Amino acid sequence: MFSNYFIPHGHCYLWKPGLVGLHVLSDGLIAVAYFLIPITLIYIVKKRKDVPFDWVFMLFGSFIICCGITHIMEIWTLWHPNYWFSGFLKGITALISLSTAAVLVELIPKILAIPSPAQLAVANLALQNEIGDRKQAQEALSELMLELEKRVMERTIALELTNELLQQENRDRSLAENSLRHSEAKLLERTQQLEETLQQLKEAQTQLVQTEKMSSLGQMVAGVAHEINNPVNFIYGNLIPAEEYIKDILGLIQAYQVYYPNPAPEIADKIHTIELDFILKDLQKLFGSLKIGAERIKDIVKSLRNFSRLDEADMKKVNIHEGLDSTLMILQHRLKEQTNRPPIQVIKEYGELPLLECYAGQINQVFMNILSNAIDALEQIAQQGDYPKGYWENNFYEHFQYTYCHLLTIRIRTLLVDGKWVQIRIADNGTGIDYDEIAKIYDPFYTTKPIGAGTGLGLAISYQIIQAHEGYLRCTSEVGRGTEFIIEIPLRSQVGQCDRHLAHKQVVMNKLG
Repeated sequence: MFSNYFIPHGHCYLWKPGLVGLHVLSDGLIAVAYFLIPITLIYIVKKRKDVPFDWVFMLFGSFIICCGITHIMEIWTLWHPNYWFSGFLKGITALISLSTAAVLVELIPKILAIPSPAQLAVANLALQNEIGDRKQAQEALSELMLELEKRVMERTIALELTNELLQQENRDRSLAENSLRHSEAKLLERTQQLEETLQQLKEAQTQLVQTEKMSSLGQMVAGVAHEINNPVNFIYGNLIPAEEYIKDILGLIQAYQVYYPNPAPEIADKIHTIELDFILKDLQKLFGSLKIGAERIKDIVKSLRNFSRLDEADMKKVNIHEGLDSTLMILQHRLKEQTNRPPIQVIKEYGELPLLECYAGQINQVFMNILSNAIDALEQIAQQGDYPKGYWENNFYEHFQYTYCHLLTIRIRTLLVDGKWVQIRIADNGTGIDYDEIAKIYDPFYTTKPIGAGTGLGLAISYQIIQAHEGYLRCTSEVGRGTEFIIEIPLRSQVGQCDRHLAHKQVVMNKLG
């Protein structure tokens, strides 16, 4: 490390000016070149952030700088014999050189794996083909949605025709019932025995007609629900992958905007024409709306299927709250605000109930009859204008205690009595029923509604259904304050399922003679 033991390298050149100058000039130029090359590499790496393996360039720069320093030391040792220090620098240069060589050997596969311009062109072409295929798929999906709308419209028209046929059938049956009443009035003058026989036959016929009507209605509702459910499931199932595909395409567009911020004029005009920024923001909202609509249709279909209960003809354990909610869903169009009245408020106070063993379809029919009658009573009091106008527009919760009697309200409560009975209470604040008429409301063809507004069969059938379940159906009412029906059904029937079915069949056969 000290110059006392050696002589300067210039002595080897006999201090000839030409030879010494040649070495100084050559080593100096080489050192300058070695220092300029790393600076250029560092500048390139800083400007091109996308250059792979940029740290290799830094390693190369270190190696080249060390080489430049060794040439400077060659000039230095011409006059100063610091050969140990020069050798030490060459050793460092050797280590960095070997490290750089080893790293390069490891990077050979990765460098060879970098796509060539031709490969990138092929990948871009494949990507354009994929975009074209996705556009075709989107067009096919649009055509499919149009076809679905067409089918739904056709189903709606068919349903309207079916409803017209049912209305015509109801009118024919109403005429037949009026004719039967007239015949009964004449036969009443004959004998009491013939009157009782005719009355039994009429009740049996009414029950069979109503049962057949509800069965046909249930089949139709279940069929419509099934037909709607399949295309809705298809749409709902394809919304998620469609949303993911759109997100991928939008991600690709955003990547193009990042790496190609200055597109061609035609592309820029197209982006401005279609309002790309608005599409990117609104597309997520659009898919959200589609999901909400599909889920709403699925809920309606589920309610229709729960109400029909065609697959539960036998006595089974069911959740009674699902039947109530399904019935309310079907009657939702009647509960909404109408041109001549405010909306009907439904207050649900459901208790903790176990599963109830019953005929689910028949119990749903009872709920439908009682709730329909409650809505009719509320519409009647709304037409009469017996409640102060404007009260229903106030805040419901703030004025609940004061305006409860003036709101059109249906209140449904469920509770478990003595751990053995399920009690369902359905109350309304409608017109109410006179005390003398309460005893007649369960008679067939008796009704308190205006002429043409009802047949009087709903409560009669409901009473028979509750009796068949060994339960009780009671009514409490006050004119001008409303009506409440109380249904009590045992959790478990005391009669076996098979025995019950045979007994019910025997009763019907006896009534038919």
